[in-house]
Amino acid sequence: MQRRARKRLMADINVVPYIDVMLVLLIIFMITAPLVTQGVKVDLPKASSEPVPPSDLIPLMVSVDREGNYYVEHGDDPKSPVDNETLITKVQGVMRYKPETPVLVGGDGDVVYKKVTKLMTLLQSAGVPSVGLLTDSEE
Repeated sequence: MQRRARKRLMADINVVPYIDVMLVLLIIFMITAPLVTQGVKVDLPKASSEPVPPSDLIPLMVSVDREGNYYVEHGDDPKSPVDNETLITKVQGVMRYKPETPVLVGGDGDVVYKKVTKLMTLLQSAGVPSVGLLTDSEE
């Protein structure tokens, strides 16, 4: 008699609440998926665009020209372009030696935005926590 009762209890598992939970999770993921964007984290200033106060640390300046070539103003020849691996290696070396070094990104006014984003992605992979953007004054 007990065996029949056990078999009957096992057959009566209600899966409807599990389906409801899964549907709610599906709706949540469908709503939040478009809101999640992939990008490079940049700490933008929250004050007016005034010059940065001078500090004792010499900033590491990385720039990109209109052709998409990257330059690191650190090392032997800052006027020669570097490839992605060299850029990451140089920046990692500086950040390992002085992790508080500010990193400034400069770009030609006509550079494709994709190239600047790629540069910031490379800097992020090299361990740079935040970057500053170099600009010229409009005056």
